[in-house]
Amino acid sequence: MKSRSTLAAWLSELDGPRLARVLAMREDAASSPEPRSVGELADRLQRPGSVALVLPHLTLPCLQAAEALAALGGRATRDSLAQLLGSTSPAAVRALDATLEALSDRALVWHDGNETLRMPTPLRQAWSTPLGLDAPLEELLTGATSEELRGMLAALGVKPPGTKQQRLAALVEHHSDAERVAALVAGAPAATRKVLEQSARSTPRQSLFVVFGAPDIDSRPGARWALDRGLLLQDRHRYGPVRMPVEVALALRGPGWHAPFEPLPPVTQLVPITSSEVEREASVAATAFAAHAASVLSACATTPPARLKSGGIGARELARLGKAAQADDAVVRIALETAYAAGLLAPDGDRVPPTEAYDAWAEQEPAEQLAVLLRAWRDLPLTPTRARDEDNKALPALAGAPDCDGCLQARHGLLTAAAGLPAGQGVKVASELGTLLAWHRPLADDASPEDAAPFSTVIREGELLGVLARGALSPLGAHLAARADEELGITARRLLPPATTTARIGADLTAVVTGTPSARLATMLDSVADRETSGTASVWRFSAGSIRRALDAGHTPDDITADLAAGSATALPQPLTYLIADTARGHGRVRVAPAACVIHGDEPALLAELAAHRALSKLALRQLAPTVLVSGSPPGATLAALRAAGYAPVAETAGGTVRIEKRVPQRAAAAVPPPRRNVARRGPRPTAALATEMPAGMDVLADRLLKAPPIAPEPDPFGSGVPFATDTEEIVAGYAKHLSYSDVRQVAHAIDTGAAITVEYIATSGSRTVRTLSDLELDPPYLEAWCHLREAERVFTLSRIHGVMPA
Repeated sequence: MKSRSTLAAWLSELDGPRLARVLAMREDAASSPEPRSVGELADRLQRPGSVALVLPHLTLPCLQAAEALAALGGRATRDSLAQLLGSTSPAAVRALDATLEALSDRALVWHDGNETLRMPTPLRQAWSTPLGLDAPLEELLTGATSEELRGMLAALGVKPPGTKQQRLAALVEHHSDAERVAALVAGAPAATRKVLEQSARSTPRQSLFVVFGAPDIDSRPGARWALDRGLLLQDRHRYGPVRMPVEVALALRGPGWHAPFEPLPPVTQLVPITSSEVEREASVAATAFAAHAASVLSACATTPPARLKSGGIGARELARLGKAAQADDAVVRIALETAYAAGLLAPDGDRVPPTEAYDAWAEQEPAEQLAVLLRAWRDLPLTPTRARDEDNKALPALAGAPDCDGCLQARHGLLTAAAGLPAGQGVKVASELGTLLAWHRPLADDASPEDAAPFSTVIREGELLGVLARGALSPLGAHLAARADEELGITARRLLPPATTTARIGADLTAVVTGTPSARLATMLDSVADRETSGTASVWRFSAGSIRRALDAGHTPDDITADLAAGSATALPQPLTYLIADTARGHGRVRVAPAACVIHGDEPALLAELAAHRALSKLALRQLAPTVLVSGSPPGATLAALRAAGYAPVAETAGGTVRIEKRVPQRAAAAVPPPRRNVARRGPRPTAALATEMPAGMDVLADRLLKAPPIAPEPDPFGSGVPFATDTEEIVAGYAKHLSYSDVRQVAHAIDTGAAITVEYIATSGSRTVRTLSDLELDPPYLEAWCHLREAERVFTLSRIHGVMPA
C-alpha cells in the first residue's frame, strides 16, 4: 500500500503533458477502461500484468538499472544505485539519468518524498535473485524475534537497544556499512571467511545448505560463527539453504565489483551509404516481393490451398504455391501469413480461399498492395518464415501457433535498432544488426533454431520486404517503425513502379510482362495462356489447349483477339492469330449431350471417324444415325477422352444450348478475424526518435485524472453461478474441446495445485506425442508448462490436447 501511495503522490505532482507522456508510454493503461482518478491509475500500474506488458519493450540499460534497483530492495538513492552500477563519471551519470528518465516515463521508477528511487512491487518480483543476490536484511529478518536480534547485536559487540524495531534498525545500520562488514569478516575464522566468500559470489540457490536443528550444525566449518552475527540467516520455518543479505554480499564483493550496465549500444562496423543506394535496393526488393505475393495469392484464388487435418498449410501445398508463383518458401510463407493477418485469406472448410477483401486488394496498385502486407508483417505475433520447430520438424503455414511476444519484439527491435544508425551509415554485415537488436530488445526472441546468427531470420525478412537495404533502414522501414501508415503508402508509390497494363507478345507464342501486371491484365492472360514464370518479369505461353480453355469459358475468337490486342504493346503476331483461328475452327465441331451420353454433329464422316477411332474404344461408342453417336461413359469422361484424342468437342445443356465451362472462383463466405490477438494494441508506442505526434486525447485525460477526487475502484462483479467446480475448469473447458469433463477437471486440478499430468498432444507439425507436464500456468488459449520430454519450457495450445492421464 505504501508503494501505491507514493506512486499516486508522484503521479499527482506531474503536470498534464508529463502525465500524458506516461500514459502514452503505458498503453496498457491507456487502452483499458478510463481510470477515474490518479489513485485508481496508480493501482492499475501496480498490477503484475501491467509490468509484464511493459518489460519486453525496455532496452538493455533499462533492464540492467531496474535489476540493480531490485537488488537493492526496490528502493535506493540515485547515488547508491550509481555506485552499484559503477556510473560515477560525469558521462556515466548522464547516461544513468537518461535511463532512469526512460523508466520514469513508463512509471516503473519514481521518486518518493525523500528523493528515494522506488519501483512497483511486481517489477521487484520479476527477478527472483537480482544480480545473484538475496533479499535485504530487513526483509530476511521479518520473522526474527527480539531475543534473536539481541543475540546477533551482542555477538557483533553492539549494545542492543530496548525495542525489537530499534534492534532491527541497529543491525541493518551495522550491516549497511560495507567497510565495517569487511573488517568484521577479515577477523573471522578462516573457515568462515571461505564460506562467506563462496556465498557472496554464488546465487542464493547455490549457497551453503544448512538444516536448521540438525545435530551437526555446529560442526559445519564456519557456519555457526556467521549465523550468530547475522552475516548468514536461516529460515526458521523450513529447511533450505542459508541466505546472505544483500548488504553483506555487496560488502564482500568489494568496492571494485559493479553490476553490469551498458548505457550505449554495441559498436558495429559501419560503411558509408547514400540514400539513393538504399532506395534503389529497397525498391528492387519490394517490387519483387509485391509481384511474388500477388502471384501467390492469385494461385490461392485459382486453387485454394488445402488444410492439413492438424491445421495449417503443409509442405506439399507450399511447394505447389511456390512453383506457381516462382517464389521460394520464405516468400510464400510471408505472403500467406501477412495476407491472413490482413483478412485477405480465411479458412473455409478444409481449404483456405481468399475473402471478398482480396478482390478489392487485387485491383489496387502494387504499392498499395505492399503497404497492406507490410503493416500486417510489422504486427505479426510470430516469425512467418520459421519452417522448423525445436525438434527440427517441418512447420506448416497458418497453423495457428501460440502468440510469440518475443518474435514481435524482435521485429520492433530491428526497426528501432536500424533507425538508430547514424545518417548516411549502414552496417557492413547485415547480421551485426542482431547485436544492436539484442541491446534495444533484450527480451526479444524470434524462436528460430535454424538461425546461424542471432535474429538472422527476422533480418532476412526485412531485406526480402525492402524494409532493410544496404545494412540500413529504408524509407519504407522508417515509416513502418513510426507507424506513419499514410506516409508509408506515399513512399511505396514513389519507390514501386505502377502496375503494368500491357504485355509484349512475341511470335514464339509468349507474352512477357515486366514488373507487376495489373489485375485485369493478369486475369485476361491467365484465361487464354499458361503462366510459366512470375516475379519482376512474368511470362505466359499460348497453346491450343489454353485457347480452347478460353473458348470453353464462353469467349468468342473475336473477343479473345480484341482483348489480346488491347493488352499488347505491339500488334499481335501472325502465329498467335493463326493459333486462335485454327483452334476456333475446330472448336465445337463435335458436341456432347448428356444422356450418358449422346454425341452428335453435322458431319457424318466425322462421326464415323469417331466411332471407328481405336483410342476411343473405351467409350463404347455406337452410331445411331449418320450424325448421332451414343457413349457408354458420362459426359465429363467423354469430353476428356475426345479432347485427349485431339478433337475439340463442346458440352451441351439438356436444352440443346452450349454449356459454358467457366470456373467460378471460390471465396470464403465472410472474412474471419485472425485467431490471434490484436498485437498492435499491445505494442510499444513509438520512441521519441520515431514518434511523429502524441494522441490528442492524452492531455485531456491527464487533466481529468489530476482534477478527479480519489475514488476506490468498484469490486469485480464476476458471479459464481457456473456449472463447474472452479473458474479454471470453465476456462479450460471453453478451449479444450477434445477433452471430456473428467479430463478437464484433471487439467484444471493440475493448474490450481501445481501437480504434474501426462497429456496426448497433437503438435503444430501434425505429429501425435505424449508429454508429461509440470509447473502449469494458464494463459488462454495456451498452457505454459515444463515439458519433461524436452526438458524445457514449452507453450501448448489447449485445443490440441486430446487426452489426459495422471503423471
